[in-house]
Amino acid sequence: MSAIKSIRFILGDQLSVSLASLRDADPDHDLIVMAEPNSEANYVAHHRQKIVFILSAMRHFAHELREKGFAVCYFDYENQPTNSFSDALKLALKNHPVKQVIITEPGEWRIRTEIETWADKFGIVLDVRDDDRFFAPLSVFAEFAENRKELRMEYFYRQLRRTTGILMEPDGKPVGGQWNFDHDNRKRLPDDHRPPSPLTFKPDSITQALLNRVKQDFPNACGDHESFGWAVTRRDALTVLDHFIEHRLPLFGDYQDAMTVKSSTVYHSLLSGYINVGLLLPDEVCRAAENAYRVGKIPINAAEGFIRQILGWREYVRGLYWQMGPDYGKGSYFDARRPLPAFFWDGNVGMNCLHHAITETLDNAYAHHIQRLMVIGNFALLSGLDPKEVCEWYLAVYIDAFEWVELPNTFGMALYADGGKMASKPYAASGKYINRMSDYCTACQYSPNKNTGPDACPFNALYWHFLDRNVDKLGKNPRLAMPYRNWSRMNGDCKTALIEQAEHFLTQIDTGKIPKPSHQASLW
Repeated sequence: MSAIKSIRFILGDQLSVSLASLRDADPDHDLIVMAEPNSEANYVAHHRQKIVFILSAMRHFAHELREKGFAVCYFDYENQPTNSFSDALKLALKNHPVKQVIITEPGEWRIRTEIETWADKFGIVLDVRDDDRFFAPLSVFAEFAENRKELRMEYFYRQLRRTTGILMEPDGKPVGGQWNFDHDNRKRLPDDHRPPSPLTFKPDSITQALLNRVKQDFPNACGDHESFGWAVTRRDALTVLDHFIEHRLPLFGDYQDAMTVKSSTVYHSLLSGYINVGLLLPDEVCRAAENAYRVGKIPINAAEGFIRQILGWREYVRGLYWQMGPDYGKGSYFDARRPLPAFFWDGNVGMNCLHHAITETLDNAYAHHIQRLMVIGNFALLSGLDPKEVCEWYLAVYIDAFEWVELPNTFGMALYADGGKMASKPYAASGKYINRMSDYCTACQYSPNKNTGPDACPFNALYWHFLDRNVDKLGKNPRLAMPYRNWSRMNGDCKTALIEQAEHFLTQIDTGKIPKPSHQASLW
């Protein structure tokens, strides 16, 4: 290696050789710096599989860069521990006193704030480059948001469809004659249907070494690590993509909202973690799905439904996160203050849907979007759980969770804690929705068809209790006009019984007297 001219600092979610800060890197003159700082592993009680996944993927990526001829200064937590990215850079500059540091913009406000101090602190020229792995620069979302009272995903999604040409006809119209096919994607899984198992990988020596130490080295972490089967290299992540396109995507559209005790993944891709750390690129994933549709392998509702999650929702929440600023996520529109119940950390709750969704999360660092939104998120919303604690839990337990994507989804969408900046109405639902979209209720001690009594589904009374206590804030929302009309038509005794039922259940939560569940199977 010749004289080093610059340091290229790579963060743990930037594991792409096409990264803006790596694209023009020269093995003869650039030093790659990567770090596993203590602050990143412990700012929330991360799932053990999430810790192993990110650290193993980072170490494999560092090895890949070395094979390309780069010198990599790698600060691992075991042998070269650091407390922060700044500490790692300070040590690297001590041994390699260059004047330029190049980095791709971070995905989170807290890291951006830290990096912005580097130029003055270390007396360097800091080159922060746009993260062009996304379809849209942040400036595009800022332009979209300007002078808009409501920032709805659908309109931004359509704009990106036109810009990219994905699922578009030559005449500028959407493929299939409409922008989305959501109405085709709400089928309940048939009782005799069992989805295929997801593709998994046996841990190699790097991953296994981390699995052997994760419980000891990260005592505050949560979740099980024994079933780890995630890809940790780009090669294996591409294999997962191919497997999904071939075996799961054809029925993904039909059953993307379905939940079942037979499978925690149904037909979902499990690609979000790979995309969020950079092992896969959003464009290549969307183009692969589009191509499968165009050659006749999958129906339009599957292609569009999947692509909308990436080209639409993922881009939208990232833009919203940065648009709202660093204070987004503070406060609570409904003044919700109930502490997170203990069963969020062990799944010991007798509501079968909640038990499955939480236990699958703790077992596998994964739950699909309807489990996250309409079971766990719905419960947190209706029960008035503290948004700060709920957001920290979501950030901790999911393998794909980084603040830029987790915070808008949890604080804004699931909890409506931002008062409608993101969603047009709260995603509140009774047990009847869960019964319609799942088989959870079949073996549950609570009945979705009962509103009161010891065996009534708690979601039913909690739903009406939520609407009643928040009528001043939600009563004029046009999307809630029908449920409020139904509430107003109920007789006084019925209303009183529902309120008392809900308050009794909330007291059970507060005192930890919720009945316990049965055993939960593993994802893999």
